[in-house]
Amino acid sequence: MSLNATPSSERTHIGFFGLRNAGKSSLVNAVTAQNVSLVSSVKGTTTDPVTKAMEILPLGPVVIIDTPGIDDEGPLGELRVKRAKQTLSKTDIAVLVTEAGRSLTDAENDLLALFSERGIPYVTALNKSDLLSLDTNTETPENTVYVSAKTGQGINELKELIGRLTVRENPRRLLGDLIAPGDVIVLVTPIDSSAPKGRMILPQQQMIREILDNRAFCIVVQPGELKSALESVKRKPRMVITDSQAFGEVSSMVPEDIELTSFSILFARYKGELEVFVKGAAKIKSLRDGDRVLISEGCTHHRQCEDIGSVKLPGWLKKYTGKELNYSFTSGGEFPDDPSGYALVIHCGACMLNEKEVHSRIRRAEASGTPITNYGIAIAMMHGILKRALSPFDGLKDLL
Repeated sequence: MSLNATPSSERTHIGFFGLRNAGKSSLVNAVTAQNVSLVSSVKGTTTDPVTKAMEILPLGPVVIIDTPGIDDEGPLGELRVKRAKQTLSKTDIAVLVTEAGRSLTDAENDLLALFSERGIPYVTALNKSDLLSLDTNTETPENTVYVSAKTGQGINELKELIGRLTVRENPRRLLGDLIAPGDVIVLVTPIDSSAPKGRMILPQQQMIREILDNRAFCIVVQPGELKSALESVKRKPRMVITDSQAFGEVSSMVPEDIELTSFSILFARYKGELEVFVKGAAKIKSLRDGDRVLISEGCTHHRQCEDIGSVKLPGWLKKYTGKELNYSFTSGGEFPDDPSGYALVIHCGACMLNEKEVHSRIRRAEASGTPITNYGIAIAMMHGILKRALSPFDGLKDLL
């Protein structure tokens, strides 16, 4: 991936929901001006959520999600409905596609209630308006638009309406609010058997771009070259950011007057809720023999012999707690609706998940009373350097 490409996790996720044969797939194709979804007059043609990352004017980089009908029937239909509703966890803007000229069904009203319950802004698209004889130029309810996937009527208005709902009042910052132009930032990026061949992983790419955007200087080294790099620069670095798995090694080389944190912790603040993760890490100290721990990653990859999630974290937990723990592992879109059977959830930095998905997982953990923390925070705590790793962030050290 190039440094100027927008990853899917940074794009606005727009989900199209509704009954079977409401015209969701046709409308998706009309909005995107592409044949993203298979279209048929047969009910239930869309059997799984279909996603497409693309650029749409005036919306910019987005992910379009076409979902199965929420009125599907039978055992298989119930699974399709479940998958459609699971999509809500990563949906930033929802579009309810319904047929113009009729009242909403109970299933559609239930969807609107779900949107409101989960805080998802939504638009109601009254599709097949070309079949109506009424004057669609009359005033319509707020965030509602008459459209026709067949004729193109109202498609631009729909995109403009979605665009107005996507504006952020307080854009998130990954690092820019913590550094100033001219600062020297050192990134420690191990190149081991789990590193992708010939490229940097997404968190490293995004961090480099953030540093460059803020007119700071970026030095990228492996752990073995860190000491030499620190000795060779004339200007003292403002901050060292390391891969979490190298925390112990790196902390011994970085002078105390240089701020130290990790990619994972910065992403926890960027996409999640750092305070929640810090409080959740305290549970590690009270884990007991037999406790179940869920280790969850947002991406899917082939696990290596020294994989951080399935190998290194359990090893550090064993050494730190001295307890025999039972582990479960999830990856990609997998995450339990109810994690109450776990004593603790440890989540990765979530660079591959959008902000909505991360907050959804945090809410599910909180609703079940299950502490949740983050790779970087958990590793820093087990290495005795959590207070230092939180030093760049105001007020968080007081939680320890």
